[in-house]
Amino acid sequence: MKYLVVLRVMSGFLGIFFTLRSFTQFRKRFIKRHEFFLLSFFGIGLLVVSIYPDSINIVAGMMALDNRQFGRLITLLILSNMLLWFFWISERSKDAVKSLQFDLLVRRLIAEQFFERDVSKTINEVTVIIPAFNEAENLDYILPRMPESINGRLLGVLVIDDCSDDDTPEIVRKNGYSVVSNPFNRGGGAALRLGYDIAMAAGAKYIVTMDADGQHLPEEIEKLTTPLLNDKVDIVIGSRVMGEREKDNIFRWIGIHVFNFIINMLAGTKITDCSSGFRAFRMDSLKKVLLLQDQFHTAELIIDAARKGLRISETPVTGVRRHSGVSKKGKDLSYGINFSKTILKAWLRK
Repeated sequence: MKYLVVLRVMSGFLGIFFTLRSFTQFRKRFIKRHEFFLLSFFGIGLLVVSIYPDSINIVAGMMALDNRQFGRLITLLILSNMLLWFFWISERSKDAVKSLQFDLLVRRLIAEQFFERDVSKTINEVTVIIPAFNEAENLDYILPRMPESINGRLLGVLVIDDCSDDDTPEIVRKNGYSVVSNPFNRGGGAALRLGYDIAMAAGAKYIVTMDADGQHLPEEIEKLTTPLLNDKVDIVIGSRVMGEREKDNIFRWIGIHVFNFIINMLAGTKITDCSSGFRAFRMDSLKKVLLLQDQFHTAELIIDAARKGLRISETPVTGVRRHSGVSKKGKDLSYGINFSKTILKAWLRK
């Protein structure tokens, strides 16, 4: 029985601690009102149970645990787990808000520096945005092949250097295009958001995204942008399924079809290549899409754009093997898990 007395004393002190802690935290406005009420309720509840243990019988009875062995203890464990889950979700929500604020701050500071320092500013009405991480050799292969204009409009190019430790910035400047560098590696999705900010501020109306590894052909940019320029759609995705591709990883290819089915079922779309990074957008339509993911962002774009009622279409493109180096996407299993998480997050959010 001694251990029960010790447990009750500890519960009493914890109850007093949580109650006082919630009051001082709320007084300083470190926590929100609902968190104050919940913490206070939890603290007072612990204090009451420690003083009068039979009070838990009411809740135990509601759970049909009052006549079971250790019923009160099981009830307390269930209630405490429910509260822990609530606090965990609440803290994750706070982290998400802070992460978003940090992302906006970093993008704003880097964009301001770009416009202060960049002298070429090769951003035009139609602009290609290329996120790159240690892709100097591949960029030196694809940048010289960029067309000068698309349907009579000058083509701009902006490379987002995601904190590479090779010669990526120098290679871009050597080829006469604009480059902006992240101070640390943030992922392809974060790099693209920075690129969208800069392109939007510079007056770009149509955006093309492509990978820096040489798998997308610059010669096919016009195929993506023509439907946009004719105001037929808002987003065009380059589909390797509808077009051609060089065979490489069969498991990843199967995965693409599985994810196509899931995304089409959830979003009501008819996409054949959900992981394609070769895409084109109308800038005024892109402003409506909420993009938060730092990685595996292609699914997020499709799901949120479909939810916003944007016109999405595909056009056949050629997918070739990476020109040099190794993929940054990770192993097949981890890639599939993370891609699935992105789909779920994008579909569940408001």
